[in-house]
Formats: sequence, structure tokens, C-alpha cells
Amino acid sequence: MQEILMFTAVALMIVMVPGVDSLLVLKNTMIYGKKAGFFTMVGIVVALFVWTTLAVLGLATIISQSMLVFLFIKYAGAAYLVYLGIQSWRAKPQNLSLQSGATTKDERIKNASFSCMVQGITTDLLNPKTLLLYVTLMPQFIRPDFNANTQLIVLAGILILLSIIWLAIVILVINGIRKWFMQPRVQSAFNKITALLLIGIGVRIAKES
Repeated sequence: MQEILMFTAVALMIVMVPGVDSLLVLKNTMIYGKKAGFFTMVGIVVALFVWTTLAVLGLATIISQSMLVFLFIKYAGAAYLVYLGIQSWRAKPQNLSLQSGATTKDERIKNASFSCMVQGITTDLLNPKTLLLYVTLMPQFIRPDFNANTQLIVLAGILILLSIIWLAIVILVINGIRKWFMQPRVQSAFNKITALLLIGIGVRIAKES
């Protein structure tokens, strides 16, 4: 029980520290609305379930120990963040749809929501820090006298639950100030700042040893 409480405290700090997940949810909520924000969160949660499954099967450890696979995840993730940053930089304030072919409001919302969910899945699956969280941090809170996989699932469940709660709070808060953000000048500045942050995080991930 003590290990679970300690991990919960550590996981809460990890979730609340501004990172790729929070930034992506913030960006998509601000630009496309609350629904897109929640779809981004769904994508992130799906990716966490995938990582949990890989960890239980022992594949996460194998991936982390394979330098080639780990470097692929690292550089692919960094490149994807830079790509998202470039997209954000080039985005026009009045263009709120992800696909220029969308002709109705419902189509724009549907396209944006799906794209945001894909972004959430991709960024988290290609985030080496998420992989290291499962293979280096979680094992420190697993007791050897109990089933390791059961404990791993419990710890992962705590991480996922905390992520959902925190990201939902971010979505609701950002959605509340979205009307102010929709001013073209404000939206343009936000897109540029978000672009620099995404590119900066991508470059930092690529440069980390």
C-alpha cells in the first residue's frame, strides 16, 4: 500500500508538469474546441494502454534494451513534434479545420477530432520518456513478494486515471477562455508560441543522450 501511495504522488507530479501531452491537449482545445481536446486525451489514453500491454508482456523492456528500436522511437517522436510545430506555425487564424475539403461545421469538427486523437496516440507512442516511465520508474514501486504484472497494471491504472483527471481539467479551463482566444491576433500569437514549444521539445528529445 505504501508503494502505491508513493507512486501516486510521483505520478501526479509527472502528469502535472507541463509536457507534450498537456501542450498538445491545450493546443487542440484552444484551436478546435472542447471535443477535439477530449479526443486528444482519448488518443493519449489509448497509447498508455498500449504501453501497459507491452510492459505486461515484457516487450517494453526488450524495446528499451534494443538501441536501434529505442533510437527509432526517440527520433521519430522528435521529428513528429517538429512536424506538428511547423504545422502550428503555418496555421492561419481563420482556418479552424484540419482539412480544407471540409465544407460543413459537422465535417470540420469530425475531421479535427479524428486528427487530434491520432496526434494523441502518435505522440505518446513515440515518446521515449513514456517508455522509460514504464521500464525504469514503475519497477521501483513493485514488491518482489507479489505478482509483478498485477502490480504493474495497478500502477499503470493510477497513471492513466491521473492523466485523465488532469487533462480533463486542462480542457475545461482552456475551453472557458476560448472565446477570448478566437481573436485573430491572439490566435496567431498562440500558434507561433505553441510551434516554438513543440519544435523546442522535439529538438531537446533528439539531443538527449
